[in-house]
Amino acid sequence: MLWLRGRGKDRERKVGAQAAPAANSRRCHGPCVSPFFWGSGSLGNRVFGILASSSPLVVGRRRSEEIKNERRVEEMTSEELYQQVLGIRPPWRVARVKLDKVRECVEVYLEHEGGLRWACPECGQLHGTYDHTPERRWRHLDSCEYATYLYARLPRVECGSHYREIPAPWASEGGRFTLAMECWCIDTLQECDVTGAKRLTGLDWSSLWKIAERAVKRGRERKGKRLPARLGVDEKSFGRFHRYETLVCDLEEGAVEYIAEGRKHESLSGYFEQFSSEELAEVEVVAMDMWRPYIEAVKAVVPEPEDKIVFDRFHTMRYVTDAVDQTRRQEQKALRQEGSDTLKGSRYLWLWNAEDVPEERRQEFADLKTDHLRVGRAWSIKESLRDLWKQDSSDEAKDFFKRWYFWATHSRLPKMVGAAKTLKTHLAGVLNSVTKRVTNACAEGLNSKIEMVKRMSCGFRNREHYRTMVYFHCGKLDLYPAVPTS
Repeated sequence: MLWLRGRGKDRERKVGAQAAPAANSRRCHGPCVSPFFWGSGSLGNRVFGILASSSPLVVGRRRSEEIKNERRVEEMTSEELYQQVLGIRPPWRVARVKLDKVRECVEVYLEHEGGLRWACPECGQLHGTYDHTPERRWRHLDSCEYATYLYARLPRVECGSHYREIPAPWASEGGRFTLAMECWCIDTLQECDVTGAKRLTGLDWSSLWKIAERAVKRGRERKGKRLPARLGVDEKSFGRFHRYETLVCDLEEGAVEYIAEGRKHESLSGYFEQFSSEELAEVEVVAMDMWRPYIEAVKAVVPEPEDKIVFDRFHTMRYVTDAVDQTRRQEQKALRQEGSDTLKGSRYLWLWNAEDVPEERRQEFADLKTDHLRVGRAWSIKESLRDLWKQDSSDEAKDFFKRWYFWATHSRLPKMVGAAKTLKTHLAGVLNSVTKRVTNACAEGLNSKIEMVKRMSCGFRNREHYRTMVYFHCGKLDLYPAVPTS
């Protein structure tokens, strides 16, 4: 305990851990000391210093200074530095580091310890070193804008009648880039085209394509062979002169599963040939357009195709919308011959849905609909078909289509009659889209993404490069190389 001479009415006050403040004094909060605890002499100053020095702020500052004093800069050689930076682990070590200012590169030479036994990559048995491969080079990430290369001679083992090379732990098998470099190149290729990645990484065009191809191959092997329950089938234009590619996608994952040349029967059947009849029986839905070769390919291999083929709303309405546009063209041509420009500039008014017509053109569209035009009747038939997908059951949808079909075929509009008969031919698939509530919007969205990849690359002359980039960007694959954990 410590006694102080204070000020005020209480001349003496006990100061200590157990002492309670006087009734007429203020309570001390935290590190601050009440004014009534101030002493008039040196003893009071010493006591205030003792109390203030015990505050958390002062203690924390003192501890921080002690930690700084304890820290020491660890001096290391360039070999030790790159051993840590590169993550090289025993039995490998950095033997020497060379800086070449003329070529602006850093060369790191690696060696392994002697007297080791290596596991054969093929059978896993341990063997001693038989010999070494010639010195190889791997490109690593830059060191302060200097290109970094790793050099090493890989050991080989003799296992029975064959000789096997021990793979380098810092690179993928057969690769000429370290794992870190390859991962960075994959990240760059996901953000831009090969030409842009070439400028950013400093690698040549051929090396980047090999990295992309190896990444796609690695990802597809990891994904394995699987047949999604809900499939989407669509074609994508590869180039001019009606060159197409068939795309099969997983509607649930939104990923491209298969790409084949052309849009023929064989293009799609080649995908189904990979699977057994038991696996094909697990397919629930195949959404597509009304392209006959695709329909025949599905019917040939998938059990109960009438219940699984779905012609989604988008493709169904497209047939009718095209019929409306063709009707407008025919009528506009006839009106121009009579000297009338009634339908001039009205194309998109008839293609839009009723609620999508812009506000500033609704009065114009209302006036056109009262002119008793043939395209006006075609537009009404088209809008009426949209109610098909509001039906609650297959029977209700069938009854609705029957009434709509009668109206369309008795409209005396040849294009609408043809569209109605096309839908009648594929009625089972149309009704499946009503009951199953499945669309091919996922495949159409992937088509948009593929188109973006094509424009970013300014087109593809090589089909293999085209497929590689589609899988790379739209396959949802695990593209990155496996990094060893030990």
